[in-house]
Amino acid sequence: MCIKAQWCSSHNLEMLDSQQLNSSAPDVDERFSNQTQQAPGVVTVHCRENMNTTTNPTVAGLSMTLGIIFNIIALIILAKAYANLRKRSKATFLLFASSLVATDLAGHGIAGALVLRLYISGTDGGLCNQSDATCHFLGGSMVFFGLCPLFLGCIMAAERCMGVTRPLLHARMVCTVHTKLVLMMIWLLALFVALLPFFNLGTYTYQFPGTWCFINVLDDTSLTDVIYVLLFSGLGLAALAVALVCNTISGVTLVIARLRKKKCPRRSAKSHDIEMVAQLVGIMITSCICWSPLLIFGLMSVIRSYSGSMGDDLESYRTLMVMGVRLASWNQILDPWVYILLRRAVLKKIYRITTGRSDLNRSTFRRWEISSFQNSMKSVINRN
Repeated sequence: MCIKAQWCSSHNLEMLDSQQLNSSAPDVDERFSNQTQQAPGVVTVHCRENMNTTTNPTVAGLSMTLGIIFNIIALIILAKAYANLRKRSKATFLLFASSLVATDLAGHGIAGALVLRLYISGTDGGLCNQSDATCHFLGGSMVFFGLCPLFLGCIMAAERCMGVTRPLLHARMVCTVHTKLVLMMIWLLALFVALLPFFNLGTYTYQFPGTWCFINVLDDTSLTDVIYVLLFSGLGLAALAVALVCNTISGVTLVIARLRKKKCPRRSAKSHDIEMVAQLVGIMITSCICWSPLLIFGLMSVIRSYSGSMGDDLESYRTLMVMGVRLASWNQILDPWVYILLRRAVLKKIYRITTGRSDLNRSTFRRWEISSFQNSMKSVINRN
């Protein structure tokens, strides 16, 4: 009996200890989870959601392939134009345009390959959206390759505006050395902005549905995230606004010059100016349509998330961000078509097809000079 009583007492103690351990385990897990979520510098992560609807990498692969092919074609066209160049007036424009197309090509090759990799890995393992090295590199690439085309479109519009309105000043100040220096400054500025999250100003996180990375605008945003989004979107929208103003001034100046030609036949707008401004307007329209949604949606999302007024609209803002980044990716596909289509030779063929005329002696295109690369100084001398 004594042995049996001792065994029962020992058994009851073991059961009591086991119950205490089991009851305390959730508390330990909860405390550990809270400590993990509250750790400084750690962004709350969420596993990929609804990956079964976005795991097909066909669209991403097709977008990357089209972007690479179109940009290579545009680069070949620009390289041939630059090789046949005999005058200096369009050398700056061609250098800027080639840099823009080369940047778009690199953006499609680097960022597109990483996005395609995330699509494929997402179908295999369903990884959590942790901000790893791949996410940081992809987020920085999207910021860099997003700002560069906007900056280049802005500086190209400003350069052409100076060439149209102030040709003498343009001839004195603009040269190949200065152009290369401006290109380096643009790339360095975009790189500086892209590297700011590595210095604790903003964070890069996986975005819904987990196949791309960008600035944190939806989940547990901080003041630094708000500042970083304001900087990124502010620079992008400012570049678009400056390009709009400069292209408007250039276009109005060319229209006035065309109207003055009726009174003074020797005063006319040169064909190379018309061609370049037309291409700049095409770039500007494409950039506005493709980039404005992402820049605006990013601002709206981070402000509402930081103020705590997101509420039940989280899914809607996730969808808006996905739509914005898809439109932005199409900018790098459409930019090359501006140079492919808005060329003198292509426009002449379109004119023949639409009008059914083969004789261009009396058409507008007859006034286009054989070489569209005329010297701005020569234009000024002819006008005088």
